[in-house]
Amino acid sequence: MKVRNLTRGTWLGDRVEIARTSRERRRGLLGRQELPEGCGLWIAPCEGIHTFSMRFPIDVIFLDRHRRVLSLRTELHPGRIAVCLRAHSVLELPAGTIGRSQTRVGDQLEFLD
Repeated sequence: MKVRNLTRGTWLGDRVEIARTSRERRRGLLGRQELPEGCGLWIAPCEGIHTFSMRFPIDVIFLDRHRRVLSLRTELHPGRIAVCLRAHSVLELPAGTIGRSQTRVGDQLEFLD
């Protein structure tokens, strides 16, 4: 799946996976060696994530049910927790993606098959 920031006219990823099952949501990115540029994981429903046992930092975008950005966490390093109780879903991306895409709170994202 591709993810685009409609507000900024930038792309966040072109190989974003969807965590559809509860098992996939619990596993998230655990066990991966890296998250290449253009890749990511969309977790829904989800209000919070952790990076325990991860090997690399990630950027995290919390979204409402209309896919509007509620909160951002850049360079979330291993061993951390990030929560946004108003969130409906979370988009996990390679560290640096938020900065490159100029994504900000309030931006509207679009998910394309």
